[in-house]
Amino acid sequence: MKTNSSQPCTFGPDSSSLIHPDLAGFASRRDFLVRNGLGFGGLSLAALFGINPFDLNAAATGGGPLMPKAPHFPVKAKAVIQIYAGGAPSTVDTWDYKPELEKANGKKIPGYEGLAFASPFKFAKSGKSGIEVSEIFPELAKHVDEMTVIKSLFTEIPDHEIAGRMLNTGSPQLPKPSLGSWVTYGLGSVNQNMPGFITLGGNPNFRQCAFLPGIYQGCNVNFDPKEKLSTILANISSEFSTLDRQRRQIDFAKQSNREHAAMLQRDSQLEARIEAFEIAFKMQTEATDAFDISKESEAMRERYMGPATGAYSASARAMKDTGSRMLVARRLVERGVRFVQVATGNWDHHDGLATKARDAAAAVDGPAAALLTDLKERGMLDSTLVIWGGEFGRTVTSGGGGAGSPGRDHNGNAMVSWMAGGGVKGGQTYGGTDEFGGRAVENRMHIHDLHATILQLLGFDHTKLTYTYNGREFRLTDNFGNVAKEIIA
Repeated sequence: MKTNSSQPCTFGPDSSSLIHPDLAGFASRRDFLVRNGLGFGGLSLAALFGINPFDLNAAATGGGPLMPKAPHFPVKAKAVIQIYAGGAPSTVDTWDYKPELEKANGKKIPGYEGLAFASPFKFAKSGKSGIEVSEIFPELAKHVDEMTVIKSLFTEIPDHEIAGRMLNTGSPQLPKPSLGSWVTYGLGSVNQNMPGFITLGGNPNFRQCAFLPGIYQGCNVNFDPKEKLSTILANISSEFSTLDRQRRQIDFAKQSNREHAAMLQRDSQLEARIEAFEIAFKMQTEATDAFDISKESEAMRERYMGPATGAYSASARAMKDTGSRMLVARRLVERGVRFVQVATGNWDHHDGLATKARDAAAAVDGPAAALLTDLKERGMLDSTLVIWGGEFGRTVTSGGGGAGSPGRDHNGNAMVSWMAGGGVKGGQTYGGTDEFGGRAVENRMHIHDLHATILQLLGFDHTKLTYTYNGREFRLTDNFGNVAKEIIA
């Protein structure tokens, strides 16, 4: 899938006229030649792209940037829910059990600085597959037979902002389109009344579209179950104009833009703004319904968020917030949104790991398990790829906090993630670390490889999902990336 243009070329009905009617009597010979020259050039481009230059409805009848598109080859996955574990979870405290680290606890270990810090958590074999899972994930442990746990991920620079950019955009520093933007660019959206890519909290840099057309930018909603929908979606409805009047205003803007494109040139930023107006207009009813979790049964809300009444600890409140966003994510995917990112966090444990890691896990364990159960019951898990993971890993030696409250420092040499649904082979682990868990050594998987594998699960050859910008073809995986075929069912 390649393009040299952000959107299909469309031209207004006056592109065949010698002079635009509004300019009759005011155009010089120079204007006449410029407008006709550009007009004939536009007609040629239209023919080149197979577009009828006189069709005012071209974008709306099959050429719109968010219209559904077929991937390179047929697959099960049609949508993605990314659970972003911000702060960088430790591998050896979550999904990578290391008995040798227990034996070496408090001692020097070869090849590492500092003293070994064994996990304070017990691990148990779970599911029919017997994958070992930390006790801090008791609910997710019930779903390991639907997961591939990736133990051999690595990244170059274990800095939160840089590694976060790398995980979400494939570039550590340069502004590049995010994974969600690439997916939406490649697949379009099933629902033309909603954005194709929605984030529920998180860093703006991780939902950017960079040089892709603005319509593929992630639309952020800071969903809070304690707030009214009118507050969460504060600017979605106009207080000053009726729906009919808004419709006429947007149609007028589109018509004016088409005439401008026909006479002079297209403006991709202006087109993206008009498309945003169009989606915002359509969202006034659709989005309000999608984010209204009160329409779910009490039993379903409790599955995701826990009991509705009672006194709550900080971790219980965090679970309610995360659970509500997971529930919204399912409702969005159910309505045709292609990519939803749910921001979770609090994994930055330089000290107090024994308490803090348990609290961070408690906020996501029940909600993520509820999401997998819900998707499976609705027959949606096969078509929805669910991904969990953070931006890097943690050291296997103690970091700050001292002997009384130790933690772990940053480590890019070993990080962990899991995938479920969407054509993933369940009940297996992929790759491995050394005996202490500090370095990926078996089937090492770079972030580019992770992205290539995700795109493969969505039906794309990652080398061919490209966009031409400034004379160069760009792709999510840059010039790298190998698909981990063992992960795919």
